[in-house]
Amino acid sequence: MVPGSGSRAAATGGRSARGGPVPSQRRDVTSPTTGATRQVTTYTVGPRFSGPVRPAVVSTTSQERFAERARARRNLARRQVAGVVGGVVAVAALAWLLLLSPVLALDVDEVVVTGAGTVVAVDQVLAVVEPSGGTPLPRLDTVGLRDALLEVPGVREARVMRVWPHGLAVQLVSREPVAAVPEPGGGDGWALLDEEGVQVGRADAPPEGLPAVDVPVGDERTLDAVLLVLEDLPQDLLAQVAGVSARTQDTVTMQLRDGDRVDWGSADETALKVAVLQALRASAEAASATVFDVSAPRMPITR
Repeated sequence: MVPGSGSRAAATGGRSARGGPVPSQRRDVTSPTTGATRQVTTYTVGPRFSGPVRPAVVSTTSQERFAERARARRNLARRQVAGVVGGVVAVAALAWLLLLSPVLALDVDEVVVTGAGTVVAVDQVLAVVEPSGGTPLPRLDTVGLRDALLEVPGVREARVMRVWPHGLAVQLVSREPVAAVPEPGGGDGWALLDEEGVQVGRADAPPEGLPAVDVPVGDERTLDAVLLVLEDLPQDLLAQVAGVSARTQDTVTMQLRDGDRVDWGSADETALKVAVLQALRASAEAASATVFDVSAPRMPITR
């Protein structure tokens, strides 16, 4: 052993001065196979040096990034809350504007009624609409108004439409009278009937231009046949009819305003009968005829 090496090894914790392992023992070893002898040196390695542990250092840049991400999350949460609150406020304001405020309230003076005809009283229609005055148009019950208008005498159909911002359009289909029949019960007046046989009014005498109908009292089938004939007549021919009489549904007879009589028969084949009647009245051969029988339109008779 080199003098002083043991002390230096001890001082360096089992390492040489250069920092390597320090030899501690030498001995001879004989190989069992060849019988050769060689010297083996055993080294002692001391414990590694461990100095003080330096704590982990977080850079200033990393701290700033963490703080920035935290601020971004807080800002996003605030924006989300603000968006939800703003949406609720906007919906509430819109609901108040449309459903509660007077901005879109119905003004009765801006209600327009069309289609009243000759039998529907416009003031009665306005009386139905008037209680809804001041109601915001989005809340207006147009279906309920339509049902109420159908109860007005003479109204056959009704349509109610909002006219923004304050108006209302009421479109009516009135029950126009097509015939005047004697009032039931032997009264002196005349009931005015529409094409469906619904009474839409009364008069002391048949109104000018309205055919007077003479049918057996209470005979609904005959009356329906007469009304069906009148409904299917073209307007120019209907205007010439002064009166209609029938004993049965197959014996409808019309008296024209110029004095001619038309035996019409049943309500069947109205279009063909109209064409035949117009052709006969326009022909020179029937110029002197006062009776036109088109009850069998393919074999008409004049006399």
